[in-house]
Amino acid sequence: MEVQSEERTTKLLGAQTNVWNHIFSFINFMSLNCAIELGIPDIIHNYGQPMPLSQLITSLPIHPSKTSFVYRLMRMLTHSGFFSQQKLNENELEVGYVLTDASILLLKDNPLSMAPFMHAILDPALTNPWHQLPTWFNNDDPSAFHMEHGMKMWDYIALEPKLNHLFNDAMAGDTELVAKMVTDKCKGVFKGLESLVDVGGGTGTMAKAIAQSLPQIECTVFDLPHVVASLQGSANLKYVGGDMFDLIPSADAILLKEPELEYVEGCDELEVEENMEHFGGFATLKSQGGYDDEENGQILKLNENELEVGYVLTDTTQGQPLKYDTFIECNA
Repeated sequence: MEVQSEERTTKLLGAQTNVWNHIFSFINFMSLNCAIELGIPDIIHNYGQPMPLSQLITSLPIHPSKTSFVYRLMRMLTHSGFFSQQKLNENELEVGYVLTDASILLLKDNPLSMAPFMHAILDPALTNPWHQLPTWFNNDDPSAFHMEHGMKMWDYIALEPKLNHLFNDAMAGDTELVAKMVTDKCKGVFKGLESLVDVGGGTGTMAKAIAQSLPQIECTVFDLPHVVASLQGSANLKYVGGDMFDLIPSADAILLKEPELEYVEGCDELEVEENMEHFGGFATLKSQGGYDDEENGQILKLNENELEVGYVLTDTTQGQPLKYDTFIECNA
């Protein structure tokens, strides 16, 4: 009986730890955001060698009364894997901070920087709707974001230049690495294509990589008018503004970043090419008879297990503009 009691206590302590970790998990990303705002990754990077805490404090644009708290911030971020420590020399106890692979992705000048993504996601316009989630479950609003702001997320972003800029930079940085992997490792996916449309392609990071790597393909970046209004194309790359829920320009293939959709109606066949295990593979959706065929159409769910990070290519109908009857916006 005593053994069972000890086991039960151990389980309860483990459960309590799990709850505590979730309650205070916000400290991790708020500490990271603080480091980005203060420019800590760039300061350490520019120092060029392991940076002593004393030197870091001197380099930070902070109030003198806050210098004693820098160590606590760095201890949190070191524990989270964003910085590591190295001894300055064998005779001294003081250590210096260096970047890790994770913090390299937060450098302002890094083409793969995820700092804009952090800024965008933590914008109050995007975080406040989460506080509405319990209420949203009890009404018929289409999303918590719509409940908070009275409109879809994309419509709201179009009205907020600062957030629009952050969001576009975030999407570009997020796509940069994936684009390199796709064009380096998965060219076979694009075999036989003469044209494609990158739907929701933002500023064109993915399409530019494809256009440069595969010059025989005519690439079109299709996004909302305010996103592509000031963007310039090239020989085999052009930008077109419009609404993906109304009409998509015709092409041999359509490129969709997986988080943009959950359901597509009118797909008859699914073929998965496991070319990129890391990105969850690629799916080619072949159309037979067009995407407007409600009678013969099927609902295809692209869940996280099928396409965790990857991209979707879909054949269009016989040179005709492609119209989707049903999309479910995951983000709006």
